[in-house]
Amino acid sequence: MRVGWIGLGVMGRPMAGHLLAAGHDVAIWARNPAAEALLANQGYALCASPAELAARSDVVITIVTSSADVEGLAFGSAGLAEGFGPGSVHVDMSTIAPSMARSLGERYAARGLAWVDAPVSGGEAGARNATLAIMAGAEAGVLDRVRPLLLTLGKTLVHVGPPGAGQVAKACNQLVMVAAIEACAEAMRLAAASGVDLAAVRTALLGGSATSRVMEVMGDRMVRRDFAAGIEARLHHKDFGLVLQEAVALGCPLPIAAQVWQQLNALMGLGWGRDDTASLLRVLEAESKGQP
Repeated sequence: MRVGWIGLGVMGRPMAGHLLAAGHDVAIWARNPAAEALLANQGYALCASPAELAARSDVVITIVTSSADVEGLAFGSAGLAEGFGPGSVHVDMSTIAPSMARSLGERYAARGLAWVDAPVSGGEAGARNATLAIMAGAEAGVLDRVRPLLLTLGKTLVHVGPPGAGQVAKACNQLVMVAAIEACAEAMRLAAASGVDLAAVRTALLGGSATSRVMEVMGDRMVRRDFAAGIEARLHHKDFGLVLQEAVALGCPLPIAAQVWQQLNALMGLGWGRDDTASLLRVLEAESKGQP
């Protein structure tokens, strides 16, 4: 397929590479010329604007930071919508507001164009190893058209529902995962305050009903005090803003999420937004300063 790609960060770059290795005709556009230059001699076609990228692609995939970023790429000046031919598909794999995903789907449909929101879970390692979990919001026929591309990028693909539903699933994923990181941080803080070896506590928990991927990965980071970013905490802070925004719009109480949101706010206020979310342990330490 003729595929356009926008988003060449730590996840987007290996993902685009998987499509190229699978034999697809992949073109790229980057807001940062330096990111584009890194890939210039690797077989990608280069485009001067999102509109130009859309005009030579059957499908354009984006993976960027925010709702505003995706909307600007789609309908901004020289945006994708200006270049797409009839029936073209925009697949967005960013984490954005469900309301924005629904709105973009409706605006594309009014132009005879198709939309898929397909956010992912699995982080940099999942992107590099093509083992991502993909949550899709789309019309069934549209998803079928791009399914081979998505299955090149991930291990699982679930059609959650119509446009916007993929982002609802991602919001739920982030809620559970980051709340678990906070719970892990609190367990490690309790162990430290009690004078008990953190590594031994983590090993014990991994053998019982508290075991989880979060305890395995984030617990290890906390024990080793390795707060260098796996995924930057500011991105989880952004995601929780989307979760709470959706909850407010729906009148849906999320009491645990609200408490975790405050801890993420504290993390940002302490200047650790570009460190790993395991830094939630350091937030607890700062809040109990003077204690062991």
